[in-house]
Amino acid sequence: MFTSAKHDSGEAHFAPRRLKPVVKRLKFLLQLSFALAWLAVVSARGATAKDAAPRTFNFENDISPLLTRHGCNASQCHGKAEGQNGFKLSVFGFDPQADWRAFITESKGRRANSAAPEASLFLAKASGTLPHQGGARIAVGSPDYETIRAWLAAGAPFGSANDAKVVRVELEPRERTLAPGAKLQLRVNATWSDGRKTDVTRFCVFQSSNDALARVDEHGAVVIGSLPGQTSIMARYLGEVSSFMAIVPRPGKPVGDAGFAEFNFIDRHVNAHLKKLNLRPSDVCDDATFLRRAHLDLIGTLPTADEARKFLANQSTDKRARLVDALLARPEFADFWALKWADLLRVDRQKLGQRDAYAYYRWIREQFAANRPLDQFARALLTAEGPLDDAPAGHFYKVVSKPGEMANAVSQVFLGVRIACAECHHHPFDRWSQTDYYGMSGFFAQVNVRKGALGETLLAEGNPATKHPRTGETVPPHALGTEVKETSGDRRRALAEWFTAPENPFFARNLANRLAAHFLGRGVVEPVDDVRATNPPGNPALLDALAGSLVEARFDLKQFIRTFTASRTYQLSATPNETNAQDEQNYSRALFKRLPAEVLLDAVCDVTGVPEKFDGVPTGARAVQLWDSQTQHYFLKLFGRPVRVTACECERNTEASIAQVLHLLNSPNLQAKLAHADGRLARLTAEVSDPARLADELYLTCYSRFPTPAERALAVKHFTASRDRQSAAEDFAWSLLNTVEFSFNH
Repeated sequence: MFTSAKHDSGEAHFAPRRLKPVVKRLKFLLQLSFALAWLAVVSARGATAKDAAPRTFNFENDISPLLTRHGCNASQCHGKAEGQNGFKLSVFGFDPQADWRAFITESKGRRANSAAPEASLFLAKASGTLPHQGGARIAVGSPDYETIRAWLAAGAPFGSANDAKVVRVELEPRERTLAPGAKLQLRVNATWSDGRKTDVTRFCVFQSSNDALARVDEHGAVVIGSLPGQTSIMARYLGEVSSFMAIVPRPGKPVGDAGFAEFNFIDRHVNAHLKKLNLRPSDVCDDATFLRRAHLDLIGTLPTADEARKFLANQSTDKRARLVDALLARPEFADFWALKWADLLRVDRQKLGQRDAYAYYRWIREQFAANRPLDQFARALLTAEGPLDDAPAGHFYKVVSKPGEMANAVSQVFLGVRIACAECHHHPFDRWSQTDYYGMSGFFAQVNVRKGALGETLLAEGNPATKHPRTGETVPPHALGTEVKETSGDRRRALAEWFTAPENPFFARNLANRLAAHFLGRGVVEPVDDVRATNPPGNPALLDALAGSLVEARFDLKQFIRTFTASRTYQLSATPNETNAQDEQNYSRALFKRLPAEVLLDAVCDVTGVPEKFDGVPTGARAVQLWDSQTQHYFLKLFGRPVRVTACECERNTEASIAQVLHLLNSPNLQAKLAHADGRLARLTAEVSDPARLADELYLTCYSRFPTPAERALAVKHFTASRDRQSAAEDFAWSLLNTVEFSFNH
């Protein structure tokens, strides 16, 4: 055992010596394999670096979207007219060349430090490394930060003129029906001039047209609200825009087919849309409501008590159509519609003087009195020329005296398109550029007003060139969205032909939209004078049908009104049902429309039987006949009469206010009319001894309807309890005038 043990221990003692050569060989092989692997990696890296082209930057494509995305070139930041803290960028990046120069050449080059990108003033401030009034906009290490850092490290190049440009952007999806509370991630794809398509979602600016219906965050994530309806989401990238339409049906049991009667094609398109939203329209309004509504919408005047009594007693089935025909034939029709268009076309005494402003207004009124087709009306205004005494429409060119102002005014009024902001930069929410703006301006560059011995003459003369303010290049006259065409003589004639052509994509749709807004309380496109790709119509099929109807009627306003007022949609009640109480944009019920200032004042005068006296105007003139918007009158100013300094529909303020309520409650002028010795109330109390009949007369006069039994009983109780019937009638009439039913059309 001893020998065996020694032997065993010996074997163990000498084993390491025998293994050393093997271990050395293994170490060598291992080191060799590591070396070979490292060489392979290095070779692979070298090959990759050798084969891959270094990234090339283009300031407009790579950096401008980030400036827009993070609000750096917004109008409240460095994009404002004077810039911010010495650093000025073009609004929304419309001038990338100037923006690039602001980075490279200004502030002694400290904004763009290629040797030490992180030390660049712009990157340090945008990331919050240095104090910045706008706060940290781009997080250190974020993809946007690294893109700017890499651009700076590459020498902050502007890029090549041969680099690809964005041709269009498209939102995906374009339309989707979503339930309340649903969420959806939008995707934006850009198509480039070289044929590439890229996902640019994270570089876009998003905006919702109605946050109550759908909200969108900076990443394009949409959250649907609780209200039924539809809204659009806009995405903007490098001056291109696209929109997504969210349709939100009312939750609950489907409405079915009951209650969707059609009087004409308007109802067909409205009903189809309401079914998509799971809304059922209200019932048709009663005769009294239609009577009052039609009077206010067509002639801006309340029906008299006798007119109301006669209409309500009429049992003929076509009395509503006959009423419309009768109203269209009344002289008040021309007064009312001339007032509306005098606002839009800016009959301004302060700029024209009293004589010329009145002549301009008279011309407008004559067009409506003669029922001149709307396309001819527009063409006559656009091409007015000669002595202004013979061509009063030419006074428009004295109110808006610069070619750019003329182009913007006619575009907004007759096309519903706002191009004013494109004078300085690309339209932030539409496709219109500075080139489009100055192309439209070129049509009016010939216009001059010359004074002579026989008065002023409007001329279109010469062949003046319009220069692009940024590039200095000549911009030939061309209409919006069209190619340049050769024009000779008066350029406005070519523009007028395009404006009023039946195939024009804007003219008929704009007029139809404005008329729909007038009769239904809101346009199919809202605001009515802000038609753009990112503000699509709420019911495109309806707008197309209305525009087609107007073209088919040869732009005959009265014929269009007959068609519109014959629709069930126009005749719906304002009383909601269980499905449409929250709907205010899809025409499922009539909307309450506040009476315009002039119409409301005339209504007060009609009820009290005491006319208003306006300074410088003959006694007996009604407020809707006032051609001068500068006529001083507290009531008209308080209730939103426009001053006509722009062509915007928004100048007429239709919002209710506390001051208006207090005025109707406490106005000494109103009390004087109620208590006037020769007023209506004095005559009624003297002639009508029956309290019930007196109540009927007051309700017919104010509301165009008879009182309900409960209302009549209350009125009788009030009249019989008072010792002074005159004072009792005044108080009761005052209470009727201070109701929503009186001051709103419904």
